[in-house]
Amino acid sequence: MAEVSIAEKLGYIKSKIGKHVDFPKKGVIFRDIFGALTDGKACVYLRDLLVRHIREKHPDVELIVGLDSRGFLFNLLLATELGVGCAPIRKKGKLAGDVISVEYQLEYGSDIFEMQREAIKPGQKVLIVDDLLATGGSLSAASALVRKVGGVVLESLVVIELLELEGRKKLDGNVHSLIQY
Repeated sequence: MAEVSIAEKLGYIKSKIGKHVDFPKKGVIFRDIFGALTDGKACVYLRDLLVRHIREKHPDVELIVGLDSRGFLFNLLLATELGVGCAPIRKKGKLAGDVISVEYQLEYGSDIFEMQREAIKPGQKVLIVDDLLATGGSLSAASALVRKVGGVVLESLVVIELLELEGRKKLDGNVHSLIQY
């Protein structure tokens, strides 16, 4: 059986990502990762591409941090495949113990991300993962949290990037997206 190329894998995943016009409000095109996640072949291809990227670009990663909530779909999977630990960044009030927090701006208002203080050791090499890069607020806040406890952010890794929203410009570190719209 012939090896499936990176381009073929990306094309297949992209073909399974849902598109919902005027959701959650008029004028918005919502890109829905769950269409790809309900397809077994798309899941395998997605895992393959994410793991391959990390092994090639960041073989020294020590911890995968997933963002609330769809980032959790990827951080345990990637950590398991790579043999490293994983940790969550959650919305305010969802984590027990000693937490640190960062407030960040949303399109209309603000929100707060929290992380357990002991989740990251000073100097630990961290990769942040989420499903989507839109305006960049949540990934920027996540990077700030990791740095606040002394972690080193190697990269923010996302499945989908919405280019017209220019969220990448808000981030001060490396960013990699598999699929761009």
